[in-house]
Amino acid sequence: MSQTPSPLLCLGATSLIGGALWALPDRPRLIGVSRRPPPEGVAPGDRWINADLGDPAPLPVREVETALGLAPIWVVAPAVDRLARAGITRIVAFSSTSRWTKARSADDAEREIADRLARSEDAFITACDRAGIGWTLLRPTLIYREGQDGNVSRLAGLARRFGVIPLAGTGAGLRQPVHAQDLARGALAVLDHPVTRGRAYDLPGGETLSYRAMVERVFEGMGRRPVVLSVPPQLWRAGFAVAGRFLPGANAQMGARMEADLTFDSGPAQRDFNWRPRDFRPRFPA
Repeated sequence: MSQTPSPLLCLGATSLIGGALWALPDRPRLIGVSRRPPPEGVAPGDRWINADLGDPAPLPVREVETALGLAPIWVVAPAVDRLARAGITRIVAFSSTSRWTKARSADDAEREIADRLARSEDAFITACDRAGIGWTLLRPTLIYREGQDGNVSRLAGLARRFGVIPLAGTGAGLRQPVHAQDLARGALAVLDHPVTRGRAYDLPGGETLSYRAMVERVFEGMGRRPVVLSVPPQLWRAGFAVAGRFLPGANAQMGARMEADLTFDSGPAQRDFNWRPRDFRPRFPA
């Protein structure tokens, strides 16, 4: 946990990771920046700035040197020059391992996400180096926070509504879900380790398990017996035109990935800032 005496500037303070950061009982003082109202957990000594990071106007901050970029990297990257003018000399920002996993997707929109992540990471690094800002880039895997994310919590919603979750194929592809609270703590831990400056890290969760096992854990986290239906991939794709309307933000390519391993090495993060996330044991209302 960082012992930074001055507040940390928190960009994207209402994001999934941002909400987890504000809820930490032992966090440092924060100055939140967001277009939205503040989350629960704003305490004496904290500040809240309603602002758009795309606005070129100076940020009303003084004597703050460190920022956490919890907004999408394509939002943080264009704001680096503005942050430099505000006196920021250190930024820890989040991207995503989707830069790699979606790069060869058959879905045009997913490939565009991967390309946008790659371009935004490059722009972020270039802008930080130009401004003399020490940067660290963190790439989480599948992020969850019970009841608030669009990944694991979506599965819980399906289980609650229908009592069964269908899989394309056997769901043998490996996953490493990572909790938003662990990511918030990880970002703070980075600040205590100078070796992390100028480096990027993949941040998988603490456990590697199959997609099917992940789904079963969701049922178990609701206190229910797992009911999983394996559907031939061809039938799954054919039925997605109907079932897809129950899955906002989903696409047919997600089924194809259920058989693919999407795993990353946590070794560098373990070595450099003691990355030790929890195993996947979510808890949901029944």
